[in-house]
Amino acid sequence: MKLRKVAALVMAAIMSMSLMACGSDTAETKASEAGNEGTQTEASAADAAGDGEQVVINFFHRWPNDPKNSMFQSLIEQYMEENPNVTINMDCILNDQYKEKIRMIVGTDEVPDVFSSWSGTFAQEMIATGNVAVLNDMYESDTEWSGAIAQASVDGFTFDGEIYAAPWSQDGKVFFYNKTIFEENNLEVPTTWTEFINVLDALQAAGYETPIVEGLADNWAILHYLGTMNQRMIDPDVLAADYEASTGEFTDPAYVTVLEKWQQLTSYMGETCVAIDHETARNTYFATGEAPIMYLQFAEITLLEQSLPDGFEYGFFNFPAFEEGKGDPNALTGAPEGFMISTKTKYPEECRKFLKWLVSKTGGEALTTQCGDISSVAGAVDETNALPAQLEAMEIISNASKLTPWFDNACNATVYTVYGQGAQAIATGDETPESVMQQVQEAAASLH
Repeated sequence: MKLRKVAALVMAAIMSMSLMACGSDTAETKASEAGNEGTQTEASAADAAGDGEQVVINFFHRWPNDPKNSMFQSLIEQYMEENPNVTINMDCILNDQYKEKIRMIVGTDEVPDVFSSWSGTFAQEMIATGNVAVLNDMYESDTEWSGAIAQASVDGFTFDGEIYAAPWSQDGKVFFYNKTIFEENNLEVPTTWTEFINVLDALQAAGYETPIVEGLADNWAILHYLGTMNQRMIDPDVLAADYEASTGEFTDPAYVTVLEKWQQLTSYMGETCVAIDHETARNTYFATGEAPIMYLQFAEITLLEQSLPDGFEYGFFNFPAFEEGKGDPNALTGAPEGFMISTKTKYPEECRKFLKWLVSKTGGEALTTQCGDISSVAGAVDETNALPAQLEAMEIISNASKLTPWFDNACNATVYTVYGQGAQAIATGDETPESVMQQVQEAAASLH
């Protein structure tokens, strides 16, 4: 029976233009899961104002829920205690609404002093407004600070030799696998696509009906696959031209080959994969041992650990290379997130001081130990305050030849939306690789 197509997500409503201060020192209210704007929190300056000018910095980010919201509030309170002439007004809304709101205000006089940004194309979109400060001198004047930041993360915010952000976190996406199941079935970690398919066949033969799982109801999870697979398969120069809105064509036959391999891969995920989300796939299938392999972010390590039974051991392997692929097989899909400073701020030096304090051992340790994200700051975590899997993740990130941005940070939304919906339809049997690529080509052409 043909499965019903998964409906596309409705774009979140555009939030109001102004940045409002948040409530006082009370506990913050969590944003609703339905995606409403989170309650904003104003952190008040210490009573002792000191002799310097009173500085107010508007700080805008995309994490209104705990544990990150509480972490930011605590860090800001600590910073203001150390800098009594500074008030940090914090504003935060959920991911999709944040994208819409920051896109609207970054080119206006309402741009916040310090704000969070993804790397790649999203960062370039912010930079194109002319309202994002170049930070090269901040990096060059304090090499003790800048030298501790992972270079691959800095590269994600560097364009034409100019640095536009301080990376706060870094992430990577790899296959997590059940070590016990692999050992019981004498399986080796695959390094090529053929080896990968052989492993999936062997697991099915051993009784695992769903040897690999994903929640294909989440479009972003599909895009993470497609971005990696395109990077592994397509000539880098062709890929770069196609991901650029003004030149994208997507006519290389290798794109169809990628979708054929996607179709092959989803055949191992079972019919339920199109009806479940990523979290359900992780907690109900992978964490229980029902599915031995899943494509996960390092940022999910702490979430996964909460669901694992005692004795569950897992390991990592990077996305296998396509034998006929023209991309770098040692690249890692993942991207840093960081903070930018507005060129319109009244207090550029105070913003830089705050940003350097936030992206430091203090902030990095809080990010990893309290929230589970991987800090971009070397030395922020070690075996005394981080999980062994997190330390291994940091090692994998540092050894990657480069970090490849998430697909939805790498190209225009018009293209990746059609791409993701088409890939969902391939998984349900409602579209073919050829028909989906025709739709992608039409979407790309509409941008010229």
